[in-house]
Amino acid sequence: MNSAGSSRAHNGFLRLLEIGAASAKLGLTSFGGPVAHLGYFRDEYVVKRKWLDERGYADLVALCQFLPGPASSQVGIGLGIIRSGLLGGVVAWLGFTLPSALAMALFALALHGTPVAQAGWLHGLKLVAVAIVAQAVLGMGRSLASDRPRATLAVAAAAFALLAPSAVTQVALIAAAGLFGAWRFRRAVEAPPEPVRVPVGRAAGAISLALFAALLVALPLLRQTAPGMGLALTDSFYRAGALVFGGGHVVLPMLEREVVPAGWVSPETFLAGYGAAQAVSGPLFTFAAYLGAAAAGGAGAALATAAVFLPGFLLVVGALPFWNALRTHARMQGALTGINAAVVGLLLAALYDPIWTSAVRTPADFATAAVLFGLLVFWKLPPWAVVLTGAFLGWALSLGLV
Repeated sequence: MNSAGSSRAHNGFLRLLEIGAASAKLGLTSFGGPVAHLGYFRDEYVVKRKWLDERGYADLVALCQFLPGPASSQVGIGLGIIRSGLLGGVVAWLGFTLPSALAMALFALALHGTPVAQAGWLHGLKLVAVAIVAQAVLGMGRSLASDRPRATLAVAAAAFALLAPSAVTQVALIAAAGLFGAWRFRRAVEAPPEPVRVPVGRAAGAISLALFAALLVALPLLRQTAPGMGLALTDSFYRAGALVFGGGHVVLPMLEREVVPAGWVSPETFLAGYGAAQAVSGPLFTFAAYLGAAAAGGAGAALATAAVFLPGFLLVVGALPFWNALRTHARMQGALTGINAAVVGLLLAALYDPIWTSAVRTPADFATAAVLFGLLVFWKLPPWAVVLTGAFLGWALSLGLV
């Protein structure tokens, strides 16, 4: 290799180290959910490091809000790709994801064999889940279903999801909402600003989108022809990551329909883990690491985590080269509006079943959940503080102290 090639390789390696260090720092310190993560990313990558200007960052956020998957993680992946190609995207994902994924997997392994239903502090985590999801429904409803047509769509989606509870129903509701939105909410879109340059060509983007679709179709078929825990986990978590809009909280009903009826995880263990997920930094999608570990140990945690994030990664790689054309399409914007309203309804249905029905069984449970909700919404306490409070109150309830 000549000196110019050696210098490029050295600079590329240094860039990857820089991406890894920056994303790991964010993975360890980014509390507060997807919206807060976007603020952390802006401060680190736009203001401090100047990897992207404000308008370019806004474009990337818009793209990731449009796609299914974990929006904040996809923004981080996109920034890594813009900075250093596909490998940069992988490094950015690993840095942001591994801290919380490891914490959640270790929590699941530590709980192995614990009688979850009888543990007071774990029951408190289930009540934390009630408060967290109620807050998410309230916030998302205000921004994504604030007028009569969208609110009606959200309520209808919730009703259908509760009356016919299955993963197929959820997928059908999302598809129907997209079609309805393309007709009802289509609107003119302003000309886009200067496009963000990314080192991914349209051919690579098309291959990534084709792989995304192929896996979505092939994994369920392979699961039927070659039964096994590994393939079943991959299919379930890949499908959840591929079909969820609206971020981490909305993946809850998708994952619950996959892991609880199959007997991989009990309802009590599921909700205890979801409550604990609020106390860790990084993306909420690392709840998959907890479920994978609870179902199949360390290997299950790694497989579930990779599977739930893979669709989002493929979609970012596939969409970046085409985004500037897609974002000017009025019907595409309308479809997204309809889908976002429907996911508010899906989350509302999940608030009732499985969360409310499994956690709130006595007046004291309701009172505790109401207090936790007030701490989140009115007192603006950080989620980790509410998690600790919920665990303490659950323990105190179990001993009859409150």
